[in-house]
Amino acid sequence: MPERHDDATVTAWALAAGAGDTVALAEFVRATQVDVHRFLVHLAGRDDAEDLAQETFLRALRSLPSFAGRSTARTWLLSVARRVAVDAVRTAVRRPRVRDLGEDTQEVLERAVPRTGAQEAVLLRTLVDALPDDRREAFVLTQVLDLGYAEAAQVCGCPVGTIRSRVARAREDLLRALGEDGTAGAPAPGVRRAARP
Repeated sequence: MPERHDDATVTAWALAAGAGDTVALAEFVRATQVDVHRFLVHLAGRDDAEDLAQETFLRALRSLPSFAGRSTARTWLLSVARRVAVDAVRTAVRRPRVRDLGEDTQEVLERAVPRTGAQEAVLLRTLVDALPDDRREAFVLTQVLDLGYAEAAQVCGCPVGTIRSRVARAREDLLRALGEDGTAGAPAPGVRRAARP
């Protein structure tokens, strides 16, 4: 388990990171990631905690330049995590559940034609969820959350070229899975079928 740093040090790293110090940013994330994950496990469960922690840090990274230190950075970050968890619950309540159908994803997708806008959103979400983890992460960071490739590389801890490659492969996988006519086709080689419950 990583060393727990005092709140003054963590807050100083957050303020420096907000001013553009990438070393301080790395230290800030390292010092807070265990607390954020543990908190989210308690709020949302073990299955969703990883994704929600990533979303927490994405939101926090965008907001760090405006963080003024009126509270400790750890407190501020945990409040961001709480809002992320609440937003995830709201989204889950509104979103149709494809995975709970107990059917192969491909069978569900084939019956979805013709599709409404909501059905297309579910289809895209299902296909993105089926991408290999590294491609999905890069795709979501750059195409859904609108982070630049450099920012996504920082979040993923890999070179910018790796992010570009993963996004390109994810796009190819999604296009292959959709088929040329925009209907759901056979899953691409890099896309896995959803597991049956």
